[in-house]
Amino acid sequence: MADRPTSESPQSGGSGPRSPQDPKPTAKRRTILKWLGGAVGAAGLAKAMEPLTSFTRDITLDEFLQKHYQELSPDELETVLRRLEADAKRDYGADVRIDDAPPIPGVQFGYALNLSICNGCRKCADACHQENNHDRDTNNSYIRVFEMTNGSLDFEQGDPTYTHATPAPGKYYMPVQCQQCDNPPCVSVCPVEATWKEPDGVVVVDYDWCIGCRYCEAACPYHARRFNWKSPTIPAEEINPDQGYLSNRIRPRGVMEKCTFCLHRTRRGRLPACAEACPTGARVFGDLADPDSPIRYVLANKRVFVLKEELGTQPRFFYFFDA
Repeated sequence: MADRPTSESPQSGGSGPRSPQDPKPTAKRRTILKWLGGAVGAAGLAKAMEPLTSFTRDITLDEFLQKHYQELSPDELETVLRRLEADAKRDYGADVRIDDAPPIPGVQFGYALNLSICNGCRKCADACHQENNHDRDTNNSYIRVFEMTNGSLDFEQGDPTYTHATPAPGKYYMPVQCQQCDNPPCVSVCPVEATWKEPDGVVVVDYDWCIGCRYCEAACPYHARRFNWKSPTIPAEEINPDQGYLSNRIRPRGVMEKCTFCLHRTRRGRLPACAEACPTGARVFGDLADPDSPIRYVLANKRVFVLKEELGTQPRFFYFFDA
């Protein structure tokens, strides 16, 4: 396969608080709420919010009216980060540090997975579960590992619920997670622009802006979005304290969430937790813009394929076999 283009522009939005000269996103949610606030007043708006907040979470009016991530000034973002840290201490008894690692200029993240050596152990899913502060009761993870019959490439026909020892005869294993599409259908359907593609290729969610409508979940052909039906249950000693606003901070009830290539790690030069945990070396992560990176070697020397290529989503997650 020829080298993948490395100068793709972001599909939507940007990263971090925007400078004053940058265009702001269409703040649909806040615009509607401001109109309602003018019509019914703060007390009336708080009353009108009750059905929504009872479904999602208990929040103050100021929290509900918080600006979109891309509209926050540096000082406003700092205030939000410190509030979220205080919330984690209050709700979970954990001391955490939440920051906002920006994209590395010029970097374009990509992922490849060698299906010939993946053994189906699910250590990647376990690492994702721990790293991203998922609910312990549901054992949630952004990764599902499908047991596939040799000769089949349709993960919809695979079994993600196998319980026997692996690898099994006549089977191979296909982990599936967010494909970080260059043409992400989940982004285009969001009615409040709570999700967008960052300059380094990672599709993110502003969890404080998401309204939990689940349109993105329905639009994703890879079943990579998760809905938080309840506030996550995590013992304080199991919480990963190294958190990012757009990645692994504890997500509130009633919002959509997804894999972010562990941007709180990868934007600081580390591997995603799933790649670091893989015992066989099946996972290859790197910078598509770097011709000397491991991911570019895979694209240049292996016969790679993407899932559901016919849909035109243009994934940045590639699969290959050694033979």
